[in-house]
Amino acid sequence: MGCGTRGSGKQKPPPAPTPARADRLPLAGRHGLPSPAEPPLVAQPLGSSSSRAARAVPGLCRARRLSPSAAMASLLPRGAAAARRRLLLCPAPLAPGPVRAASQALSAALVRRGGLVGGRWVETAAAFPVQDPASGEELGRVSDCGAAEARAAVRAAHEAGAAWGRLPAKERSARLRRWYELMMENKEELARIITAENGKPLREAQGEITYSASFLEWFAEEARRIYGDVIPASAKDRRVLVLKQPVGVAAIITPWNFPSAMITRKVGAALAAGCTVVVKPAEDTPLSALALGELANQAGIPAGVYNVVPCSRQQTAAVGEVLCTDPLVSKISFTGSTATGKILLKHAAGTVKRVSMELGGHAPFIVFDSANVDRAVAGALASKYRNSGQTCVCTNRFLVQKGIHDEFVEKFAKAIDKELHVGNGFDAKTTQGPLINEKAVEKVEKHIKDAVSQGASVVTGGKRHSLGKNFFEPTLLTNVTTKMLCTQEETFGPLAPVIKFDTEAEAVAIANAANVGLAGYFYSQDPAQIWRIAEQLEVGMVGVNEGIISSPECPFGGVKESGLGREGSKYGIDEYLEIKYVCFGGL
Repeated sequence: MGCGTRGSGKQKPPPAPTPARADRLPLAGRHGLPSPAEPPLVAQPLGSSSSRAARAVPGLCRARRLSPSAAMASLLPRGAAAARRRLLLCPAPLAPGPVRAASQALSAALVRRGGLVGGRWVETAAAFPVQDPASGEELGRVSDCGAAEARAAVRAAHEAGAAWGRLPAKERSARLRRWYELMMENKEELARIITAENGKPLREAQGEITYSASFLEWFAEEARRIYGDVIPASAKDRRVLVLKQPVGVAAIITPWNFPSAMITRKVGAALAAGCTVVVKPAEDTPLSALALGELANQAGIPAGVYNVVPCSRQQTAAVGEVLCTDPLVSKISFTGSTATGKILLKHAAGTVKRVSMELGGHAPFIVFDSANVDRAVAGALASKYRNSGQTCVCTNRFLVQKGIHDEFVEKFAKAIDKELHVGNGFDAKTTQGPLINEKAVEKVEKHIKDAVSQGASVVTGGKRHSLGKNFFEPTLLTNVTTKMLCTQEETFGPLAPVIKFDTEAEAVAIANAANVGLAGYFYSQDPAQIWRIAEQLEVGMVGVNEGIISSPECPFGGVKESGLGREGSKYGIDEYLEIKYVCFGGL
């Protein structure tokens, strides 16, 4: 986890680049954050030129003191020539660190280190480090915003709200659509940012960017479909109307496991409805939120409509309290743990804010005797080990009926050994990157140790990987019981515990015993059983013979202590709209 550190105050301008390296900045660290010699980006206004290159190049020249040719290098199409000219930026480390390979450099056009408040990049006196979970090395430092910056962002969003809310839906739609297009044009660079700060394999990061952008595309279309109603009146001289209007400023608090998609799924709906937003990204992964801010500017999203206040773990409580208690904030949308969600709910109660929350999961994956075992194994592999098991909807408990239990475990173990490859996210063959930090690894170890102490057997994996302290082997356990920690709480790691069951009723009872209910999966080829289980599972989302179920068209959310409200789909925009009844009399 990142921690706050004091900045070094005023900094001297960097020396002029030598002719041999006129298109590059000096290398002093990893993962493309600005050099310690760069001047701070304090309250730098954002441009709005119609040409993306014209907008980006002057900004890079001013902010990074680069020549126009060097700035333009980062905007050229990918390829051998462009790769040679890609800008390599360096962080401001506490101490010099090893230089990252040029093939892993991040685009200077998208990497930002300041908060985005009211259309300006704002740096603070203190900054906090962003670390590479694969190596543990510091990627660079990002402004450590506090309560003051959070309040300023709320005010900026409030002031921008009236104009944005009155903008014709067609215009809001066009700007969201342009933001989507820019994300797709910059897909590779955005994916590299995710892999650098989150650690997930580059292929998964590319998939996340496509998924993330799809919410902007979806809600760009939904913006023009916010319909009211005309209700037949009970009196002849009256007409009754129902209007839908934006709720106002929305505070968006997002996690590290999907640092881009968890933002666009919320922000896309909010902006389509006519709301403005203040985003507080996770301290582990602020670079993705800031890169989205740069593209929002290029897309013509007005100043103050999209604000970002990155902060360290030490500042998180203060910033979160401002976002949940400031009377100018009308709506809170949060994705994270159930425990944190309950704290935010208490804060929000003081001003009775609208709240939507996607909280913890504990997904069951049931395989019945009637299932196609090969399809179940493929679904299990995808559901459990995507993002190294660090997803809110990934399977946490496997329930396998006794008739096919041994066959499923054998095939599942073989698939794990054959299909999964642990490594650095930038390596092409990697399917399993590092966990986000050592604390996450320790939780997986704790769950395995507890299970083995109570009689569970390790079929494959079971220990840290030799690559580094944040890497863990994909693990499969059998002889698991419901008394073990791994079946009572969410692991959030690459651990698959298998429970053997006898009857359908027993499986449903085990699946529904949790106090949360986000996603659930089951495999069966019995039509009657499919209907029964789909209706009986106490979760907000059910995958029937499918291990991956998320899409922008479908409502995402849970029941019980897994949260409130829904995201995505036609229902997602309703979370950011108020219903107003208008009665016309004397007609």
